[in-house]
Amino acid sequence: MLKLGDYNTLRIKKRTEHGLYLDGGDEGNILLPNRYVTRQMRIGDEIEVFIYLDQDERTVATTEHPIAKVGEFAWLECAWTNEYGAFLNWGLMKDLFCPFREQKQRMERGRKYYVYIMEDEKTHRLMATAKVERYQKKSGHELALDFSEQLLRYLYEHDGHCDLGDKSPAEDIAARFGVSKKIFKQAVGDLYKRKIVTIEPEGGGISLVQTSPAP
Repeated sequence: MLKLGDYNTLRIKKRTEHGLYLDGGDEGNILLPNRYVTRQMRIGDEIEVFIYLDQDERTVATTEHPIAKVGEFAWLECAWTNEYGAFLNWGLMKDLFCPFREQKQRMERGRKYYVYIMEDEKTHRLMATAKVERYQKKSGHELALDFSEQLLRYLYEHDGHCDLGDKSPAEDIAARFGVSKKIFKQAVGDLYKRKIVTIEPEGGGISLVQTSPAP
């Protein structure tokens, strides 16, 4: 069965002026455009390709490797926006769509966002969502504990200080760390209770206690 938004090993059936047609089984022939065809490819060969939808929503193959595939999380940069949502650069010719309903805040061109790659159940189109929590299998408490260790490493790599605090905008926290403000605050609380960090007044950030052991 053909896996959309994933890598598939398909057999080359025939060559045309537009490229190679690959055997997609029940899905029919899948075009590998000429730009991805090499001299080494022969009729009957099996090749690994990534399957996605082109600008006309047709199923096509590519030998390019996207930053992430369906079912994975990734930091992707917003390439452009329109009245329907944002389009994220994921390493393929066609950018990945993230509709407004799947954004935590309006995405802006040039900024990176932590998203989950998925196939829309209704349209079967590939898309991204910034509302990643519902796809993370761990509980909120477990995520906070995991992130507390990530935050601790960040502090050691940035001179023991983070300028974000509990008063910082949720979008700034999400843009830097890819977590919700709730998870961030829980992680800070965990490190504070363990006497690893100090919290600056008025939400001005957090700093390592000088005697804190390295992670």
